[in-house]
Amino acid sequence: MATMLDPQRTIRELQELRTLTADADGAQRVAFTPTWLAARAWFRERLAGLPVNVHQDAAGNVWTTLPGASERAVVVGSHIDSVPNGGWLDGCLGLLAGLEVLRRVCAEHEGKPPVTIRVVDWADEEGARFGKSLFGSAACSGNLDLDEARRLTDKQGVALPAALRHVGIDFERVKESGCERANAAAYLELHIEQGPVLLDLDLPLGAVLGTFGVERHAITFHGQAAHSGSTPMNRRRDAFLAAAKMAQEIYAIAARSGGGVCTIGSCTTKPGIVTSVVEECRITLDQRHLDTAALARMHREAREAATRFAAEGGVDVSWERLWSIAPAPFHPELIAFADDAVRETCGTSHRLPSGPLHDAAEMAMAGVPTVMLFVQSLKGISHNKIEDTRLEHLDLAVRALDRLAEKTMRWVADGEGSH
Repeated sequence: MATMLDPQRTIRELQELRTLTADADGAQRVAFTPTWLAARAWFRERLAGLPVNVHQDAAGNVWTTLPGASERAVVVGSHIDSVPNGGWLDGCLGLLAGLEVLRRVCAEHEGKPPVTIRVVDWADEEGARFGKSLFGSAACSGNLDLDEARRLTDKQGVALPAALRHVGIDFERVKESGCERANAAAYLELHIEQGPVLLDLDLPLGAVLGTFGVERHAITFHGQAAHSGSTPMNRRRDAFLAAAKMAQEIYAIAARSGGGVCTIGSCTTKPGIVTSVVEECRITLDQRHLDTAALARMHREAREAATRFAAEGGVDVSWERLWSIAPAPFHPELIAFADDAVRETCGTSHRLPSGPLHDAAEMAMAGVPTVMLFVQSLKGISHNKIEDTRLEHLDLAVRALDRLAEKTMRWVADGEGSH
């Protein structure tokens, strides 16, 4: 197995993709743009000579299939799209590592493995242009809210259905991509960690337990505008004061949640001038946890705190749901395989949850046995041109994914996995 696998080829291909699709500010493979289309065409060129079938589904996801003796399939997936000014490894590492696994399996089994192997490039995982992450995988899983997605527009006012039509995708038919799950027995994904956990532990790789659930809301405090010079402090109904108290409180909520995180990511005020007490303050709150009950408790505590701070300041408060997704725990047997693959590759493994969302979450929620591998991110930074991972760790990551795929193929061949 090891002699047929060439992780250095994957590294060279990642470097080539960076040269083709990045500029001085970072990767520019934003979905549905010419650069994204060029990246996909480049990827298809890498498939030349392999006995595979390649097609694009109704949602724009591209599937590469190596038919096996059994139609039951091990799917390896990720995405080639990036955020604007993004990193060189985010998404594309998993896709190109999957390609290398496909090459190895094809060579070892002379083009006919015991089970089918599929590599999928999900469309618009990042959601950078329209604000809707996991578009292609959510369409495939059946979880995409068409009414919500139909209303999405980019900064230029272009609607998502129009942008899709421009690249040959019929928005009204995107959920037809769900047929691709018919024979999926397992789903595997390799990704950079995008955070500092493995870095702080000085470990190259880890097995992922699942993706955090998310509760994302806008909280608006409603006070009273008043002159900043003539209004005594004890007579003010200051919306900003109530909102400011939330900034400290969410850290306390996260601290007692047992592994959750909370973030206030934006704050806007009205009338927004230096000579007026704030009449309206809108903050956005993002809360994440791997445990459903803990996430619900975090959300409840935030609501209770906002109500308390509003009452203390004599202001009102309202909530607007922006988005939510349930936690997606991964398959316990596949987690064990991932753990073993990491230990066999580099000696020590670590199990950790994923704070960022990934296409793997959609597959897990659709009932496909799923697991992910993380590789260490230098400085814990991603979505940034300085994103990086040691080359020797990238080599180990490809090897670990290959071991995981081999274990999963045997598991599926033995009759386990999704039916």
